[in-house]
Amino acid sequence: MRIQVRRTGGFAGIERHAEVETSGRPDAGEWHALADEAVASGRSTPPLGVPDGFSYRITIDGKTVYCADPRLGEAQRRLISRVLKEGV
Repeated sequence: MRIQVRRTGGFAGIERHAEVETSGRPDAGEWHALADEAVASGRSTPPLGVPDGFSYRITIDGKTVYCADPRLGEAQRRLISRVLKEGV
């Protein structure tokens, strides 16, 4: 499974992108469960955010959902943080 996260917005307007390929990882099951939960609560179109807030595009194996601060679900928040921290 390929998980991609693109973060835009924020005070400085700096875009950040990272992705993780879970194939062959010993923790792939955890990634898959978290990704499934995050996608289930995502939107098919970009939501309206708040001034200086971040907006996110999450793409998992070609399926894209959108979310934005401050209305991130817990699974979305955990997945985004993990991908931006561990991804390339």
